[in-house]
Amino acid sequence: MKLATPPDAISPLRQDIRLLGRTLGEVIRECEGRGVFDVIEKLRRAAVKFRREGLDSDGRMLERQIRRLADGEANSVARAFSYFLHLSNIAEDRDQTRRQHQQWQAEGPATPGGLQHAVDRLKSSGLSGARIRQHLSQACIVPVLTAHPTEVQRKSTLDLHQAVALHLRHMDAPRTPLEAAHRHERLTGLIADLWQTRMLRQTKLTVLDEIDNALSYYTSTFFSTLPQLHMDMGALLRKAPRSVFDVDNTPLPPFVHMGSWIGGDRDGNPNVDASTLEQALLRQCAHALRHYLTEVHELGAGLSVSQSLMQVTPALAALAAGSQEPSPHRQDEPYRRACIHIYARLAATAQTLIGRRLARRNTYDAPAYTSAAELAGDLRTMAESLDAHHGALVGRLRLTQLRQAVEIFGFHLATVDLRQSSDVHERVLDELMRQAGVTLDGKAVHYARLSEANRIRILRQELREPRPLVSPWIEYSAETTKELAILRMAADCRRRFGAAAIRQSIVSHTETLSDLLEVLVLQQETGLIAPTVGNTEPREGLMVVPLFETIPDLERGPDIMDAWLSLPEVATRVRQAQRGIQEVMLGYSDSNKDGGYLTSNWSLYQAERRLVEVFKKHRTRLRLFHGRGGSVGRGGGPSYDSILSQPPGTVNNQIRLTEQGEIIQGRYKNAEVGRWHLELFVAATLEASLAGTPAARHEDQNAARYGEAMAWMSQTARQTYRDLVYGTEGFTDYFFASTPIREIAGLNIGSRPSSRKALQRIEDLRAIPWSFSWAQCRMALPGWYGVGTALSRYVDEGGPDQALGREERLERLRSMARDWPFFRTLLSNMEQVLAKTDLAIGKAYAELVADKALRKRILTRIEAEYHATRQAFRDITGHDLLAHDAPLRAALAERFAYIDPLNHLQVELLRRMRSGAASAHRANEQESRDQRAIHMTINGIAAGLRNSG
Repeated sequence: MKLATPPDAISPLRQDIRLLGRTLGEVIRECEGRGVFDVIEKLRRAAVKFRREGLDSDGRMLERQIRRLADGEANSVARAFSYFLHLSNIAEDRDQTRRQHQQWQAEGPATPGGLQHAVDRLKSSGLSGARIRQHLSQACIVPVLTAHPTEVQRKSTLDLHQAVALHLRHMDAPRTPLEAAHRHERLTGLIADLWQTRMLRQTKLTVLDEIDNALSYYTSTFFSTLPQLHMDMGALLRKAPRSVFDVDNTPLPPFVHMGSWIGGDRDGNPNVDASTLEQALLRQCAHALRHYLTEVHELGAGLSVSQSLMQVTPALAALAAGSQEPSPHRQDEPYRRACIHIYARLAATAQTLIGRRLARRNTYDAPAYTSAAELAGDLRTMAESLDAHHGALVGRLRLTQLRQAVEIFGFHLATVDLRQSSDVHERVLDELMRQAGVTLDGKAVHYARLSEANRIRILRQELREPRPLVSPWIEYSAETTKELAILRMAADCRRRFGAAAIRQSIVSHTETLSDLLEVLVLQQETGLIAPTVGNTEPREGLMVVPLFETIPDLERGPDIMDAWLSLPEVATRVRQAQRGIQEVMLGYSDSNKDGGYLTSNWSLYQAERRLVEVFKKHRTRLRLFHGRGGSVGRGGGPSYDSILSQPPGTVNNQIRLTEQGEIIQGRYKNAEVGRWHLELFVAATLEASLAGTPAARHEDQNAARYGEAMAWMSQTARQTYRDLVYGTEGFTDYFFASTPIREIAGLNIGSRPSSRKALQRIEDLRAIPWSFSWAQCRMALPGWYGVGTALSRYVDEGGPDQALGREERLERLRSMARDWPFFRTLLSNMEQVLAKTDLAIGKAYAELVADKALRKRILTRIEAEYHATRQAFRDITGHDLLAHDAPLRAALAERFAYIDPLNHLQVELLRRMRSGAASAHRANEQESRDQRAIHMTINGIAAGLRNSG
């Protein structure tokens, strides 16, 4: 599967793709035979020719060749093109890293997005290193790994991807002919291993699988990159050293923490319960302790400082004296003896916290650490002794990074969020109150039937009530028992692993104030907080975090938070137990599914601005938690630009961001790539938080100047989108017939169901499979539909700006794109979606709709809106799609030639399976084979598009 040689010079990227493609072709020919290879190669050539020349005849030829594929050939074709796209991704990632290095070499510290650039920019605005450091000490920057099912690759496949990527780096080094042959042999072996590895999961992932998958990224990326990032930031903020020996090994207070939803997110996932929460913390703790044990052993092996040559502090001498190391060779090596004792205590800690042995080396009985702070204290003792006796640089070899790691990860590794839907909390409290005989105004309470005002009254009453609402003598429903158990487990895990193990309880579908108060009452009943009686200082408990998801929720959100922060008992809790910080989560996926791309973004922007005003009024710090997905329709796009385009006052050194599905793999696959993305995250947060008031004033001016026009366009876009999706008769039938939504549900890519209810209704479908399905058929409606109508109608009709002429309104949109980061980012992200949209392929999927009249009616509207959106984009920006991003444009053109056959093959397989063409005696076998092939095409298309989930 080699690429044709282009007429121009072959770029390093093209060289890598040709090498990987040629090697894959060799493997296919060897494993599958010449006949299968020839079929694949014939399709490849037809697809490449069609993409390069764009002739309809070539496209029809490609479709005919795919329709003539025999049953067994379809499977091999799906695997071949999917694996080629996997390998192309490896080559593109490598090229991106290569170009980043070139940019850094050319621009050095001036490279945008880097720590140095961010710090220099802040210092140039008048902020000192000490001031920036002070801000960092209060910062909370958190990537939160979730198990949302958009990663279609198996871990076995991803591991092989890593091996291939690492081997490509080795192939760059100078080599003899024999070494070159050995390296090519190894590359071929890795790709043969990939070809012979099952692409699809045979069984559905469990929550425990998802926990283990997430933990692998700590080993490959986070354990090394996060401590080093903190150390590098510390170096940038300190005064220039007088010599190489003038070093400061004091760890920075952690400003980047890790978060996780895996094991605690039970919203719509019946597989998450108290045991999965406990397992998440147990496995996270084990992973952290295993890392510390390894690092302490390596530290001891390297710290061979002899007391006969260098003195130590009394504290270090006392720490070393605690060691029971019998070897006479260690008697004058106090640091090694100290490491042996720390190792023994860590081994005992593992036995205490997780109940099993983790130490790989013999040790002795020692007291377990009661907290990570105790471990940090012993490591500080070693560091202070080294610093005091000319060993600061020795400490930099390994000890400093370990100290920073302990500060960041503790014994819990990552904070696990709890998440549940508000309607579940409502049902639980309804049962508890009815069983307990709770009364209001002398009448028995049926909580579910109460007005909102009376719900608030009874909940506040319960928060002041010291008597328990839950009785050990009553048998509750399975749902109530499960909810109480997970909250009790949260309380237990916080006692065992520290308060940082679980800090937030997120309330999905927050629509009223009572939705938040319900969680406080449930925490009180399970030992997480104490009743708010008298002047007792509130126990910390879990921060109650509302999740505003739909457009109406986003509109109500600021008023709900105003009411929440106005409650005296809440204000006291926020001020004392939460250190003056209240978190609010914003949902990108459901707001998009509810109102479309433009309205979702504008509603989020407006909600954020209103929240800033509410929090200023209550003198409370706002921390926004952005629930973003991978696709643009679900809030995806470059994090750096997204953070910088946030309204003023919404970042403020406090930001959490979900990382999910294929985005985790894309951003954190290895330490080098992970470091770059984490650096972008931190740099953008710093710049958005500390850039000063001029930028804030400019943003306020933009919002005031363009707000009316944006509101009008948002309403127009929303109406256009909802008219199609929710207002068109037969649209649901069209969607389920023209996309592989049912087949996606069988992919075994996550532990959660794809739909909240077992119904064929778009309203009940989760936002993830909704976006994923449209991406598969190359339409990606969630990323652009409605925008073209809104922009063109504004130019033609004027909306609130009818006093302006048509050209003046168009120029107004152009100035918005130039001067307003919010609007510029909105167009930029949409541009990438439009560039991946292919109407011709979308039409092929539409042919699966049996009702021709329905098909024509809906497809005509989709096509018209696409052309309107693309034309509006061109009119505003003055250029066509990706005209200013040649590398991305070239990469997409290259990969489309390999995605196209998978799309056409998927359509053909869907047609075969749905038509029941297989003979009766082979029906089950044939259906199973077709399903596997369809799933492989889904895998390959997702890999090719990269951010489709």
